[in-house]
Amino acid sequence: MAINKDKVDDAALALLYLTLHDRYRAWKGFDWDVLDRLYEKGMIHDPVGKVKSVVFTDEGLERAKALFKELFEE
Repeated sequence: MAINKDKVDDAALALLYLTLHDRYRAWKGFDWDVLDRLYEKGMIHDPVGKVKSVVFTDEGLERAKALFKELFEE
């Protein structure tokens, strides 16, 4: 089965927004490949490290919020 990784990344970014705390941080509980792609796309800062959260870039935070509303708001 072929998987659209961009759609997976969008869904993960939207779900990261669900765990938003401290204005720019979200809990990193996703597959490392997804987090690496989001980093490469400029949506989050480098996820590698012992910290249990990732930091959104300004662009990533805006996109995460928009995707969250698009995918999950009633």
